[in-house]
Amino acid sequence: MSADINKLEQIASQVRRDIVRMVHACQSGHPGGSLGCTDYFVALYFNAMKRNPSFNMDGIGEDLFFLSNGHISPVFYSTLARAGYFEVSELATFRKINSRLQGHPTTHEGLPGIRVASGSLGQGLSVAIGAAQAKKLNKDNNLVYVLMGDGELQEGQVWEAAMYAPHNKIDNLIATVDYNKAQIDGSTDQVLSLGDLRGKWEAFGWDVLEIAKGNDMTAVVAGLEEAKSRTGKGKPVVILMHTEMGNGVDFMMGSHKWHGVAPNDDQLTSALGQLQQTLGDY
Repeated sequence: MSADINKLEQIASQVRRDIVRMVHACQSGHPGGSLGCTDYFVALYFNAMKRNPSFNMDGIGEDLFFLSNGHISPVFYSTLARAGYFEVSELATFRKINSRLQGHPTTHEGLPGIRVASGSLGQGLSVAIGAAQAKKLNKDNNLVYVLMGDGELQEGQVWEAAMYAPHNKIDNLIATVDYNKAQIDGSTDQVLSLGDLRGKWEAFGWDVLEIAKGNDMTAVVAGLEEAKSRTGKGKPVVILMHTEMGNGVDFMMGSHKWHGVAPNDDQLTSALGQLQQTLGDY
């Protein structure tokens, strides 16, 4: 698929503006991981996925995406709105009373694009495998995508699922790990080292590829296309995507301290000054 990288970068800049404004407005939320994964979300929804904004929960005949590390909901909500699933103006309700845009994505409000409640870490890969297996049973040749945090891989359920998928030849699945090496309490090395992460996934029987520059749109687009080319060959695919927490906002970049902290007024002004307004703020 041919991608207009400049257009995707413009969308990503606007999504980053949405993220910092949403989290600032309610003084709650998770900007660090959201900013770090922005390029992935934009490349996925505006280039890689076969999707239908006329949302059907069954997802038959289209690619599916599941967000496992649900706390980075700001980037998910902004991407969905900018991709046409609901009005961009609704982003102003983030984390407000009775909003459909809760801190962690949920399904009972019926927000288009949200297929599973997430944020209880470690569960998303299992859900995605189930959806991928259902597509196989239904003779639906579309793909299933899932995003996990690297700190999330400290959850045991992830590795039960990682063992299940290759055994059952779930080869219509592309899992991605946001490999920013940071979590709420510090670096992953300090909290619970992930060790040889590539070696672990390979040992479990996955086809592993890495995106060394997960905040470079060209690299992310190419990585997703490469991952798609490896599906249907008997193995599930996992991408280790090296990103930087807080990418795009200099005082947030590379620091776990912005995992779940909202910017104040001055910090918001500084952040917006670094991010180009390309599609219009909500």
